[in-house]
Amino acid sequence: MSFRIPDRTFFRIGDVSAILGVKPHVIRFWESEFPFLAPAKASSGQRVYRRSDIEALILVKHLLHIERFSIEGARKKLAELRKSARLREAMDAVLSGQPLPSGEVVASVLPKSGIGPLQSRIESLRHLIRNPASAGFSIPGLKSIQ
Repeated sequence: MSFRIPDRTFFRIGDVSAILGVKPHVIRFWESEFPFLAPAKASSGQRVYRRSDIEALILVKHLLHIERFSIEGARKKLAELRKSARLREAMDAVLSGQPLPSGEVVASVLPKSGIGPLQSRIESLRHLIRNPASAGFSIPGLKSIQ
């Protein structure tokens, strides 16, 4: 994922939308979910973004779209990066196409009991999908999936 941020001081939401490759409503949604994303407002009420705002949005997009974090997981990862003073490092890494600094947030997003119970539930669901009759489901004309 490569982004070219023009050498300007201020950007409108349409400009940011084009840079990020997402619709303006996505940017507004991210602003509602991540409180640190709070661009200034012009006297006309329009959002006015600075380069640092765009870099933060690029990091959020990377966490959500590339790293596949949930909103909550991305919030935790960003909090971890801020706490360890590695937020700037993470932004620079994403902007240059490097991997994010490693951390412990992945473990904190998983259930406390680990992934074992999740795997067990997934296997149970797979069995149910393949053989619905084993759980007492019967759908006329539906055969087991092999």
